[in-house]
Amino acid sequence: MLKYQTLLVALLMSSCATVDHTETASKIELITLDPGHFHAALVQKSMYKDVSNKVHVYAPDSPDVEGHLAKIKQYNSRGENPTSWETETYKGEDFFKKMLSDKAGNVVMLAGNNQKKTEYISEAIRNGFNVFADKPMVINSGNFELLKKAFATAGEKNLLLYDIMTERFEISTILQKALSQMPSFFGELEKGTLDDPAVTKESVHHFFKYVSGSPVTRPAWFFDIEQEGEGIVDVTTHLVDLVQWECFPGQVIDSTDISIVAAKRWPTVLSTEDFNRVTKLNAYPEYLTKYLKEDRLEVYSNGEINYTINGIHAKVSVIWNYQAPEGAGDTHYSIMRGTKANLIIRQGEDQGFKPTLYIQPLAGQNEGDLSVVFEELIKTYPGVGFEKQGDEFVVIIPEHYKDGHEAHFARVTENYIEYLKNGNIPKWEVPNMITKYYTTMKGLEMALGK
Repeated sequence: MLKYQTLLVALLMSSCATVDHTETASKIELITLDPGHFHAALVQKSMYKDVSNKVHVYAPDSPDVEGHLAKIKQYNSRGENPTSWETETYKGEDFFKKMLSDKAGNVVMLAGNNQKKTEYISEAIRNGFNVFADKPMVINSGNFELLKKAFATAGEKNLLLYDIMTERFEISTILQKALSQMPSFFGELEKGTLDDPAVTKESVHHFFKYVSGSPVTRPAWFFDIEQEGEGIVDVTTHLVDLVQWECFPGQVIDSTDISIVAAKRWPTVLSTEDFNRVTKLNAYPEYLTKYLKEDRLEVYSNGEINYTINGIHAKVSVIWNYQAPEGAGDTHYSIMRGTKANLIIRQGEDQGFKPTLYIQPLAGQNEGDLSVVFEELIKTYPGVGFEKQGDEFVVIIPEHYKDGHEAHFARVTENYIEYLKNGNIPKWEVPNMITKYYTTMKGLEMALGK
């Protein structure tokens, strides 16, 4: 795969950081394209001051779009703080061509089947639409060059192409990042090794889960790696993003700063009953039969990438189980190893399956040193504290900071709206998005033995 050049990065940064979006000075008008993933609806779980309440939906006539519309109706009719979205829906096999010709809005929101997502992004940008896309923007190496061209075209046309990185708004991650930037206590980030990385991020997800209080129904294509993408290029997008965002805040990361050391993939095996329960389907569609061993479905939803970024060893991994234990949900583990302290997020049974940040002091650090650090931290995050727990300290986070994964979609959307209206997207965002997908694509290639 060809690496993009420094000159291109500079052009992208300059064009995307100084955009004059005068055409969006009044209202942003959303277009939802083929909403096959519940993330599309979560963007509309809240209302936004600068966004029109009229949303145009373009999709094939399928259960996916009906499920999406039902969620929007649920948000509009809820008792507490209901939304007021008005939806105009076009259903037909020519939905994408119809969207391009109608030009009914100025922001295309994408969250669904990933097989043609990069193509949709590219064509939407080429036709003058801004794009707000759920991860991943690309699921195979063949389309990576197309994505890079889409970013370049967006820069040329003063358009904003951006992906939905919700995990930056999880409070334990925010505080982990903040503490890692306090050298008086954390020291410097270790270099790490392949066997003992300086940064590790692990994410465990579940096929059967609840969203907005109801069990989610997965479309059958979600289990096809040619349509959803492998786990190593899907959820790991968030993890690679967090490594860049936490370890090198405000810095441009180039593909030349990345070296893939090792990568692997493995399947989650589902029974026919498991598949039926989560899809509400009584039989496997033809396109899934190639993944069957007898009557059990092998889904390559698990993956791990070991790599260096600016010489720092990092490991990201994702695991998909069928269903979480009682009282649990998706979980996250993260460690940043410093020369003076380690910062660890755990989310297991001992933490009540809630993300909890721990501090392991090293090199003679003590509670008094930590108190000085927290005096500075509470200026930005009032109420945050810590208490000793064995050889570690647990960070005490007031409940009002814990707004949850679903609420984070509104936070990302608010950022996107600000960038779109004011043209103030940080200069590192676009090149770092490109490098993020370079990392996942090269990881996939290595895992596949290419």
